[in-house]
Amino acid sequence: MRQFIKGDKRGRFLLTTGAVIILCLGLVLYFRVMHSSSAGRAGNGVAQTTVDVVTVGKTDLIKRIALTGQTVPKAQVDIAAKYQGKLVAVNAELGQSVVPGQVLIEQDTGDAELAVAQNRAAYQQAMADAVNSGVAYQANYNKAKADYDRTMASYQRYKTLYEAGGIAKDTLESAEQQMLDAKASLDALVNQMNANSVPATVESAQAAASKAKSSVSAAEKQRNDLLLRAPFSGIVGYRQAEVGAIVSAGQKLLTIVDNSKIYVDCQVSERDLPAFTLGMPVNVSLEALSKEVPGTIIYISPASDSTNLVFSLRIELNNPTTDIRGGMFARTIVNSVLRPQALVLPKDAIVEKNGKSHVFIIDAQNKAEERDVTVGASGDADVEIIAGLNEGERVAVSNLSRLRSGLQIEANPVTIDNRGGQS
Repeated sequence: MRQFIKGDKRGRFLLTTGAVIILCLGLVLYFRVMHSSSAGRAGNGVAQTTVDVVTVGKTDLIKRIALTGQTVPKAQVDIAAKYQGKLVAVNAELGQSVVPGQVLIEQDTGDAELAVAQNRAAYQQAMADAVNSGVAYQANYNKAKADYDRTMASYQRYKTLYEAGGIAKDTLESAEQQMLDAKASLDALVNQMNANSVPATVESAQAAASKAKSSVSAAEKQRNDLLLRAPFSGIVGYRQAEVGAIVSAGQKLLTIVDNSKIYVDCQVSERDLPAFTLGMPVNVSLEALSKEVPGTIIYISPASDSTNLVFSLRIELNNPTTDIRGGMFARTIVNSVLRPQALVLPKDAIVEKNGKSHVFIIDAQNKAEERDVTVGASGDADVEIIAGLNEGERVAVSNLSRLRSGLQIEANPVTIDNRGGQS
């Protein structure tokens, strides 16, 4: 009985083992047949790989450029004390509208008023001295001229008498000496004249008067500088001033902001700069206000910044509303035409190999052919093809890793819209 059981177990083991071996052989034979069938079908031109195919055509090469920046008011000026002193009046409140020339803060002008009065008195004295100098010079000149004329007449008379033998030579020489002395006095006064016929003493007195007048102007300016005025129309955006406070020179007291015009300052890379021109209209998105505002590019810097090698660009917002303020985050997006009517392919169609660019051309029999191409400018989703393709040819844009020259595929036509995307 035991031998029968042992034999039965052995038989079942051999049967199971044989079944497993037969199954494995069947699977191997199945896969070999399928492989041979696949190779046969490929050799017979039956498509095995479905590939998206685009037809090469000319269209605009588009690049989407995003600029970010901050809003900037037309003008923003800090008003600070020019001189140390005491505040006696503050005529501005936060948020108050002001007009040009309006007195916003007054400092104590008592000392400045005294300085103005003293300098005015000094100027009046200098002017009087200048007048006196002129009068004195003219009087001296007139006396010297009269003395010279009188001594010259006496000398001529004595000379005539001497020639007639009526007087001695000593008398003539005495008259001549008096004439020469009078002439020397006159010449001394005449030689004081400058190119403008103004005597040196008078010119010196006039210069002193002019200096005194300048001192008056300086004192008056210092007094006026103690009255801080609004430089333009705007709104008080900062106020740190109270009556009675002692402020130092240069201390910031107020800030005036003019929001009548709002700008957006952005930075543009050298590569993206050709996409922008003066006068170009753009739409600016203000995220804080959840709205778009039209604007115009009014400035592009003539040279790049030496630090970060970017160019500055300014956009003026058209008719900004009162809720737009300086310092808000702004964004604008521009769809730039990099190359008008160029041969364009999706970037997915390009295969980079050994430093060269390749594509797979699909011929009329739906067979793939690998070809070298020359790539130009690059957009967001597509590139410009400079050489290697002709308009109207078909190019594979999917399953490129499965393709090789001579492989027959099943083509699925797709198109490229003006944004460079496939559809």
